[in-house]
Amino acid sequence: KMKYRKKPVVIDAVQFTGDNWGEIETFVPVGKYNDDGTFQIVTLEGEHKCSIGDYVIKGVKGEFYPCKPDIFKMTYEPVEANNENI
Repeated sequence: KMKYRKKPVVIDAVQFTGDNWGEIETFVPVGKYNDDGTFQIVTLEGEHKCSIGDYVIKGVKGEFYPCKPDIFKMTYEPVEANNENI
């Protein structure tokens, strides 16, 4: 067996707060609101529900997917705006 390290990739993401519908609508081109206050997004694997607190990530191929906040914080860190990799 071999070990692999994830390549450093800069992603765009928005945290769904339940109050930022306009920001979510602008960020995610295809989605719908559910009566329970969640947001449904279309991913490469089908539709997935975003709950309040989840992050919506735009992947390297322009795809969108939800990520729970604890996983997001373990996987990603903020990038400085002047970083040349952005």
